[in-house]
This record gives sequence, structure tokens and C-alpha cells, in this order.
Amino acid sequence: MKAAGLSLIAIAFLAGSWVSVLHAENEVPWAWYVPAFAVGVAGVAIARVGGRRAVGHADVVAGRFRTVVESIERIAERIDDLNRNKLTIDVYDLHGKIDELFPEHLTAFVDARESIIHRHGLQTYADIMNEFAAGERYLNRVWSASVDGYVDECHQYLEAARVQFEGAREALRRIDVGD
Repeated sequence: MKAAGLSLIAIAFLAGSWVSVLHAENEVPWAWYVPAFAVGVAGVAIARVGGRRAVGHADVVAGRFRTVVESIERIAERIDDLNRNKLTIDVYDLHGKIDELFPEHLTAFVDARESIIHRHGLQTYADIMNEFAAGERYLNRVWSASVDGYVDECHQYLEAARVQFEGAREALRRIDVGD
């Protein structure tokens, strides 16, 4: 259903673009634009309904929430190990370790994060995402500092990222136990 809605949006956009190219020198042909706009609006509505249905199923939400919990567990474990071993890792190798250890789990978390809203509400989602986003920003700072060779900054932001990801993990553990 979502794919059908997105297709209607694309068709409406292409139709509106085509009409504007054909009538570039003349007045705006509203008789053509209004139907294209209506098709686009219908496409948006269909896509949103289809997206809500897919995310709203209890088993889908439960699976995606489990992905969120597992991803933050892996992220927190890996940042903890990296932080603990930071003195033994060459600063110029740190960004490679980050590229090796984190992208899969960061992406999985982000892709499934809306399941937090469906299970526990917007405030819980905001609290967890606040911690997660701060941890991700700090991890990006570590990556940049590593490329530039700033050892002290790498160590400082590794610890800061660890604290933030640990906060997100603890918040998820509290609500996961409550389920």
C-alpha cells in the first residue's frame, strides 16, 4: 500500500513537471495542475496509511523493538571496550575501528527506533533518542579527532560517547523489564 502511495506521488510530480514544460511560455494551466496535485495528495495519504499499518502491527513492533534493544546493547558493549582499551590503540587507527565496529548496529537502531514510540510513547522515545543522538555525535567527534590525530580529544569524547550510549541502554532496559 505504501508503494502504491509513493507511486502516485511520483506520477503527480511527473505530470506537473510535464505540464509546466509544455506550457513554459503561457499561463499556468490550472486545469492540469489541480488534478496532478489531487493525485499527489491522495498518494501521500495512501503512503502514510500504508506506513502506519506496517509499523502498527504488534508483532512487527515487537520485532523492531527487540532490534532496538539488541542494537543499543552491542553499541554500548563496543564503545565500552573501545574506551577501556583506548590507551593501547593508535589514534590514527581509531576511526577505522569505529568504521568496523559501529555502522551496522547504529543503522539497525535508527531504522527501528520508531517502535519505541509505538510501545512506550513519545516522551520515552525522546528521552532515549536524546541519549542516543548525543552518543552518536560524540562518536563522530572521536572519528574526526582520530583522523586529525588529536589523542586527548579522542579519549575525552570516547568517554562522553560511552556515558551517553550507556544512558540509552539503561533507559531501554528499564522499559524492557516493565513490558
